[in-house]
Amino acid sequence: MRIDDADFPWLSGRFEAGPAYGDVRDLFARELALAERDDAGHREEWETVYGEIERRVRLVSPDGPVAGFLLHIRGDRAWFRWSDEPLGGGREAGPEG
Repeated sequence: MRIDDADFPWLSGRFEAGPAYGDVRDLFARELALAERDDAGHREEWETVYGEIERRVRLVSPDGPVAGFLLHIRGDRAWFRWSDEPLGGGREAGPEG
């Protein structure tokens, strides 16, 4: 991913899928669909799906893996935020990109 926009704390840019992306593509599609919903119960389902993303994906900075992150992917765009500390249950799904 090449970052081309920053709206603190979110960074975004052009996303180019690598060979392993096919294994998680459906998770990211489901996560984003849940993040965009605003009905009862969607938050818990989103947490479950995002937990699976966190289990299967790492976000790596120039200094190494980050402790916590939120990453959304839609087509050839991705946006994310990261933290030196795990984000835990207080994380926000974030703005649409």
